[in-house]
Amino acid sequence: MVLVTPEINRTMNEIPNRLVKVCSSEFQVNPRGEFRARSKVAATAAAVTLAIVLGLVDYLTGREWAISALYLLPTCFAGWVAGRSAGLAVGALCTGVWFLSDILSGPMYQHPLIPVWNAIMLFVFFFVVVWLLTAFHSSHYHLEQTVERRTAALRAEMEERKRLEHAKLQAERLAVVGSMAAQVAHEIRNPLGSIFLNLDLIGQELNVFANSNGRSAAECQALLREMRSQVLRIRQVLQEYLRFARMPKSDRAVVSLKGFLEEKLNFVQPLLDQRHVDLSRTLDPSLPPVYVDAEQLWEALLNLIRNALDAMPDGGNLTVSAKGNGAEALVSISDNGRGMTEEEGRNLFVPFFTTKSDGTGLGLAYAQRVINEHGGKIDCITAWGKGSTFTIQLPVAVGA
Repeated sequence: MVLVTPEINRTMNEIPNRLVKVCSSEFQVNPRGEFRARSKVAATAAAVTLAIVLGLVDYLTGREWAISALYLLPTCFAGWVAGRSAGLAVGALCTGVWFLSDILSGPMYQHPLIPVWNAIMLFVFFFVVVWLLTAFHSSHYHLEQTVERRTAALRAEMEERKRLEHAKLQAERLAVVGSMAAQVAHEIRNPLGSIFLNLDLIGQELNVFANSNGRSAAECQALLREMRSQVLRIRQVLQEYLRFARMPKSDRAVVSLKGFLEEKLNFVQPLLDQRHVDLSRTLDPSLPPVYVDAEQLWEALLNLIRNALDAMPDGGNLTVSAKGNGAEALVSISDNGRGMTEEEGRNLFVPFFTTKSDGTGLGLAYAQRVINEHGGKIDCITAWGKGSTFTIQLPVAVGA
């Protein structure tokens, strides 16, 4: 009988590994499937064959070898592998084979009912052994399952604690970096305002003195426009840095997620039409409400939608879906654009990482920060040339 039994930002934005339990065979994947049924049949057949062989040996050797105890082998084997019913059936067969071989071996007992009594006692013994053996097997199996579940829970808890430690470290480091960036941005913003104002004054002076040489004045105006656009660009970057570093305190309220998404998607529909993007909505009517800051949530979603549009410069399909999932609400935004490379996927939520010539690399980082501030999670599945899908998990409103 056999018992089978470095970057700072990159570190801060690591996505925790999810625990996946992989079964190595069809027997484990589907215990009631065809493989296990065949195993039971094969084990029972082997036990029956062994019982018959033992009966023949018992008959041919007479009562000299006294191999009655060996009948436990097929009985226990069938009970362990094929279950209690098969074990009892093989035990009954072994009892019958023993009784038949004992009767055919000739008279030996003083009373003719003694072999019957011995057969009954043998079957009772087999019955007790099979019952205890299968009970132990069932207990052992359930113990293994309990250990596996608790081990998986412990691993998941360790991963979650590790993620929280990384998130805490991220928050501390971002606080320092954000404070420095905010101070630098504040110091730069005032000179930029002065430069922008003086550019306007220079433009007015050029208009006054443009009578003598119109071509020269036009060239100067073109240079001024370029300088003004670059100053506006710097101002926009500074505003985004300040927004990321000084995220305002969220003003949360219970929001009907379905109505919120319908309203905002209707608002952004003209932009999608302009970019030749077809919008597909799949919003669960029974979508539970969420407790969020509606403006911050929309800024996060709008960043995802803009990224999807940038990934489809020639138009495409945008799918927005939302559904309930127990104590969470899931919102997915999918596009069939160019997708992302492996490197881009790794640095997806890293602040200041961007592949756009005019990007700041703060859009997705800001979206992740908003979702995390609301107690949710954001993940992305992407493939180069096939598109990307962002999934947001938000806790539903308590009592909803």
